[in-house]
Amino acid sequence: MDPLLGVKIGCLAGLLVVPLLCGLIPAQVQWFQVNMARGKHRRILSFIGCFAAGVFLGACIMHMVADALGDIREEIEKQQGSFVSKQNSTSESDDSEGYPFGELIISFGFFLVFFIESMVLYCCPQAVHSHSDPEAHDDHKGAPESHSSFRAFVLFLSLSFHSVFEGLAIGVQKEETGAVQLCLAVLIHKAIVAFSLALKLVQSGTRTQWRLLYLVVFALMSPAGIAIGIGVSLSDSDGSGLAQAVLEGVAAGTFLYVTFLEILPYELRSHESPLLKFFFISLGFFIMAVIAIWA
Repeated sequence: MDPLLGVKIGCLAGLLVVPLLCGLIPAQVQWFQVNMARGKHRRILSFIGCFAAGVFLGACIMHMVADALGDIREEIEKQQGSFVSKQNSTSESDDSEGYPFGELIISFGFFLVFFIESMVLYCCPQAVHSHSDPEAHDDHKGAPESHSSFRAFVLFLSLSFHSVFEGLAIGVQKEETGAVQLCLAVLIHKAIVAFSLALKLVQSGTRTQWRLLYLVVFALMSPAGIAIGIGVSLSDSDGSGLAQAVLEGVAAGTFLYVTFLEILPYELRSHESPLLKFFFISLGFFIMAVIAIWA
């Protein structure tokens, strides 16, 4: 077997097992069930939730939005380069103040989820809790209504979609060292995000069977991306880079919506110390920012 292929297969296995195990901790351990928490236990869970909010904020800005903007800009420049004549190519490449297509695509993803949720709430107000555990919501009467299983599903969907592109980046690596370095960064990132995602699914009251399904699918996304990347690298195909970049931008927009309209407001409305909440949110963001150095 080609050593590079062996390294990629090892990365595939690691990115399947580790995030799944990390996600199962809050999903299956009763200590993380918010409806059982009282006093100090509830405060600790609240601070863990704030840390998770910081993780999602960092993942949103430092990873998803940054990756999407970079990829969209790169693909648009490629498309422009193929249509610009040689005598004008220099002046075109020096023009860095073009229309912000990347920001427009990300905004489309944001408004897409906004529109879908508005339609769901208008047509069927109870649908936002269709996958929820009724007993869990009985203990969340004081919680913000926005902390629903619908937005938990959108969170899962956008994270899973982004994970495919993370795996794809590993699968198309041409050197063993690059593949290992990128895999380690993605592995740490996905392990923390999987834990945080499972915590949000628990807090939203999502039923146990749905939580497990979400976590398994989420864990499979990066390995699926690696497999696709291996296939692309073996076939020597350029693929549809622009379409992938656009889809990644839409996914980043959906994640932006959930992060700022669901996760952060929910955590900031709790009654714990504002400074401690700030500290744990900042800590989660800082960890994602450090990981972005290598990812």
